[in-house]
Amino acid sequence: NIPFFHPMLLLYDIDIYSLTVDSKVTSRFAHTTITSRVVNKAEEAREAIFQVELPKTAFITNFSIGTKELISAPPPRATGRSLEQFQVSVNVAPAAKVTFELVYEELLKRQLGKYELMLKVRPQQLVKHLQIDIHIFEPQGISSLETESTFMTNDLADALTTTQNKTKAHIVFKPSLSQQQKEPGKEDTAVDGNFIVRYDVDRVTDAGDIQIENGYFVHHFAPAELPTLTKNVVFVIDKSGSMFGRKITQTREALVKILDDLTPKDQFNLVIFSGSVTQWKPSLLQASAEHVEKAKKFARNIQANGNTNINEAVLVAVKMLDESNRREQLPEESVSLVILLTDGDPTTGEQDPKKIQKNVRGAIGGRYYLYCLGFGFDVNYAFLEKLALENGGVARRIYEDSDADLQLQDFYQEVANPLLTKVEFQYPDNSVELLTQDNFLVFFRGSELVVAGKLKPQVEDLLSVKVKGQSVSVAQKSLDGRTLHRGSLYLSLPFWVTDTHQRGMILSWIIFQAEGGCYSL
Repeated sequence: NIPFFHPMLLLYDIDIYSLTVDSKVTSRFAHTTITSRVVNKAEEAREAIFQVELPKTAFITNFSIGTKELISAPPPRATGRSLEQFQVSVNVAPAAKVTFELVYEELLKRQLGKYELMLKVRPQQLVKHLQIDIHIFEPQGISSLETESTFMTNDLADALTTTQNKTKAHIVFKPSLSQQQKEPGKEDTAVDGNFIVRYDVDRVTDAGDIQIENGYFVHHFAPAELPTLTKNVVFVIDKSGSMFGRKITQTREALVKILDDLTPKDQFNLVIFSGSVTQWKPSLLQASAEHVEKAKKFARNIQANGNTNINEAVLVAVKMLDESNRREQLPEESVSLVILLTDGDPTTGEQDPKKIQKNVRGAIGGRYYLYCLGFGFDVNYAFLEKLALENGGVARRIYEDSDADLQLQDFYQEVANPLLTKVEFQYPDNSVELLTQDNFLVFFRGSELVVAGKLKPQVEDLLSVKVKGQSVSVAQKSLDGRTLHRGSLYLSLPFWVTDTHQRGMILSWIIFQAEGGCYSL
């Protein structure tokens, strides 16, 4: 999921006189506090609705309502998109003031070579005191830093300041009332959209870095200088009637650009489905310039109509990979992917989500990776997420917006360059007593694998680790602790541990992950 939130107060006569967002990021771990202060300017009670959209991977650590002359305060509740939206409403007495404060934490995920903190800010009115403060501390060093905003104007750009040294960065966005105005003298605000910070860190060794705090550790792993594995990819595209209009247009546009990104060594095919399933070609084809051009012509003519037969479409894609595998047409050192895009529930063929999951899991058998893209909010996203996770992939929601085609392309870029398969982290049995996931099916360029664990009581702040994975066959060589031979990769990190100074903020996530905690709103 894209990480974002937006604090906003709704209804007439509720005036936001202060809105602050304070985010402290230490070693990729973000601790964010949203504080909104409002006043009811009406002569009678009014309802104020505080609404925040959270990253699915975040967990709330505190929520409070500080009030004066408050009539009632219902408890917080989750609404909307699963755990992505937090909402609470209160009735506010005439002239009364209310302060909302929400605190949440999240581990930033590395995608396309950057860690991203995205804040969706929509106050929906001019705010006397509006301020976003972001502090970043990365002991390894900050290698790159950038900010982006979907609502930035020349006036608003003057309200943004960024300071940075080797290990720290401070970003402040503090627009005045006049800078917030869409037009001089008007009450409409220009501050309405995404405020994004992206950065990356210096890496001393390909084996990653380990941070230890109070008997727990977290290991970040993101090797870069590895050859890309070839892909065998089947795109499974929903063209049912609900995709009619902008959805199918954006899907066509994205698919054409994605096809251009295939390398000549890749193999691919297209499966288009509604109530029935159509294969573009009977089997996988090499991604030659000629084949890609023909596929793009086919993609441009996809039209939306009919029902939704997800079960048959995915099974056809898997069978296609099976057939190529049987004919020994899949290179030994390659990654086979099925990428499913749909916007709705199954409406024909097998319609029971549990049976579809069983069918797909049985057909794939752990040999291929399934990625599911859910277009919009009518889709059964929980079903797609489970379908993907059970088959080595992930699910992603594509938001219905003007940039949906870019969202599709960005997702593809995340899986376009597999570097390792069958990645295994090995820690000494006499050092570690509790671990999060330590085996991963595939590692993609620009991403990061993270393992957390609990050290045994007698272990000091030193830890050795070996990381094994399958890569492209190269001649045996050693470089910076790295040995590659016959497609195997071994990375060793004898006892490289960074300074634990100011690491306390990451401890709650480490404990939360290592002890298998779960959090719900």
